[in-house]
Amino acid sequence: MAHPKKRMSPVRSANRRRQIGLDLPATTRCPQCHTLMVKHKVCPTCGQYKGREVVAVSDKA
Repeated sequence: MAHPKKRMSPVRSANRRRQIGLDLPATTRCPQCHTLMVKHKVCPTCGQYKGREVVAVSDKA
């Protein structure tokens, strides 16, 4: 198996690992139902995107 010839410095390790962090997706309010939704996606509550109904949402009640 291959082994590194030199020890990797903590700075080089940290620079590589800083890209691993997870970010939360950008959210905004839906203009129709005012619930939080992910930007540029269909609203999961009302099924609308850019003012028109894209997905028919049925109530599970």
